[in-house]
Amino acid sequence: MLDHTHDPKATSWEVSANGHSDFPVQNLPFGVFSRPGKPPRGGVAIGDMILDLELVHTLGLVPDDAAKALDLARRPVLNDFLALGAPARTALRRALFDILVREAPARPGLLVKASECMQHMPLTVGDYTDFYAGYHHALNVGRMLRPEAPLAPNYLHLPVGYHGRVSTLKPSGTPLRRPSGQRKPARDPEPSFGPSRNLDYELELGIWVGRGTPLGRPIPISEAAQHIGGYCLLNDWSARDIQGWEANPLGPFLGKSFLTTVSPWIVTPEALAPHRIAQPARPDDAPAMMDYLIDARDQDRGALNLALEAYLITPGFAAAGLPPHLLSRTHATAMFWTAAQLVTQQSSNGCELNTGDMIGSGTLSGPTPESAGSLLELTQGGRKPIPLASGETRRFLEDGDTVLLSAHTTTPGHPRLGFGLCVGTVLPG
Repeated sequence: MLDHTHDPKATSWEVSANGHSDFPVQNLPFGVFSRPGKPPRGGVAIGDMILDLELVHTLGLVPDDAAKALDLARRPVLNDFLALGAPARTALRRALFDILVREAPARPGLLVKASECMQHMPLTVGDYTDFYAGYHHALNVGRMLRPEAPLAPNYLHLPVGYHGRVSTLKPSGTPLRRPSGQRKPARDPEPSFGPSRNLDYELELGIWVGRGTPLGRPIPISEAAQHIGGYCLLNDWSARDIQGWEANPLGPFLGKSFLTTVSPWIVTPEALAPHRIAQPARPDDAPAMMDYLIDARDQDRGALNLALEAYLITPGFAAAGLPPHLLSRTHATAMFWTAAQLVTQQSSNGCELNTGDMIGSGTLSGPTPESAGSLLELTQGGRKPIPLASGETRRFLEDGDTVLLSAHTTTPGHPRLGFGLCVGTVLPG
């Protein structure tokens, strides 16, 4: 539902927010931050600053209908806040918007510089499912492994996913220690153990579960969007050589469970309301969807008008002062299934969903070579190294490399909203 918080002409007294590439006043994502020597607390991104929700609460700046939501959103873990659902989020969003667009409060300290703060995981995550909803990624990888039949027989019928490792979900900025494991290149007669030689990134969209469901109660597709509490970016790092050897017959395990990097701001469904678009048409040869996955409203407005990008900074780039190298640019419409369909599929067997559960989209690659969301695709499995302006090349990630993921809306007539960066640097194993 659109309201005055989506007014494209609205500006804030916090001047850094006006025209900000990620956090204008129309966004207001929630997160958890801390200042040096201070405990974590809830905050909202606004321009280059963070609105301190603890101080907003102390000063009593929101009306009664938003007071409960503020009390929970100021805390160091936001699960109870997201569990309140959309009406409470909407009331607090409106109240904070009003604070930030009217005359600046006389009380100083309401905003703190984001550059002086540390970001934390905003939620306690109980479960993590990574789907494989990127249609072109599935095609690209399938063509490498099974040229005669790139897509598995079930792919066009249901959202395919696997259960990930919650303990290695970490916030943006967490270093990545190169993982070790068993590897067996085709040229080697026997496997060996050692550091991954084919370390890769995966450009994904993350979906936070808001309101949960009890065991044994599937979520109908018509209600699934109400259970989405927000969105973020995911870099689901992959050790391709470890994964390729261990994945038969049970799929991802140690080649995926060493780190998944999460952007720390929760971009709410309410902020993204003007940026919803129709789900792209399915391929002509795709079977009809089963009824439990079909909702007309979801098909009409269930996709997001969201551009996603991946950048690389190598040691050579850093030494030469070069800007980050754009690896790929893709779009959230690369998802073959909507976010609501992923939620419904996850719960369709009666699986219990809890507030703070993470759902990953899977790698989002576009239809063109330059829109691939991983090095596996960009380099054709390492066979075609990428030349870089620093004189270096990359098949896969080397020690010292930094990957940056970003996302922003592209809807005409509305300010650009972003997710902030999702960043990780590779350290030696």
